[in-house]
Amino acid sequence: MLSASEQLWLENPVIERFLIDAILETLYMTGATGLFTALFGLPLGILLFNVGPKGLKPMGLLYRVLSVIVDFARAVPFIILMIWIIPFTRLIVGSAIGWEAAVVPLTIGAIPFFARMVENSLREVSWGKVEAVRMMGASDLHVTWNVLLREGLPGIVGGFTITIVTLISFTAMAGAVGGGGLGQLAINYGYNRYMGDVMLLCVILLVIIVTAVQYTGNFIARRIDHR
Repeated sequence: MLSASEQLWLENPVIERFLIDAILETLYMTGATGLFTALFGLPLGILLFNVGPKGLKPMGLLYRVLSVIVDFARAVPFIILMIWIIPFTRLIVGSAIGWEAAVVPLTIGAIPFFARMVENSLREVSWGKVEAVRMMGASDLHVTWNVLLREGLPGIVGGFTITIVTLISFTAMAGAVGGGGLGQLAINYGYNRYMGDVMLLCVILLVIIVTAVQYTGNFIARRIDHR
C-alpha cells in the first residue's frame, strides 16, 4: 500500500516542480542574504574593532552604543524579528511573504551576528604586526586593509561560513510564516498533510546544502591561511 506521500507524487506530478522551486528559493534566500550581510556586516565589524578598547581609534562611548545595538539585534529570536518588522519588509519589497520578503529580516538578523565574528577575528591578529606597520608611518586605512584584514581573513571566512550555515536554518524557520523555500514545503506538505516522506526529504536536502557550504568555507579558509 502506498503512503500518502507516494500517492501525492504519483497523482500530482507538479509536486516535483514545488520541490525544485523550494530548493531554488532556499538558495536565493541564502545567497541574497549572504551578499547583503557581507556588504554591511564586514564594515560594521571593522568599525566595532577599530573603536573598541584595542582598536586603532578607541572611542569608548561609540563602542558601547554600537555594542548595545548589535547585542540587542542578536538577542531577538528570528521568528519574532520576522513578524516584528513586517511593516518595514512591506516598505522595502512590497510584500511580507515569499523568499524576497524573507531576505529583509534574514539580513537584519545576520548582519550583527557576522559583525561580531569579524570583530573577534580581527582581535586575533598579532598586535605586534600592527604596531610595526604603524611605526613606519602607515595610515589607519592602510593598516586596516593590509594588516588587519589580510591577517584576519581566514577567521573572517570561517565566521562567514558559520553565518551562512545559520542562515540556512533561519530560511527553514521563515517558511513557517510564508517565507518560501524548503521550510515552507516541509510545513505545508510534511507537517500539515502528515507526509513524513516529504518532511524527511526536505531535511536531507537542507543537510546536503549545509554540508556543501561548510566544506566550501573550510576549504577556502585553509587555502588563504598562510600563517
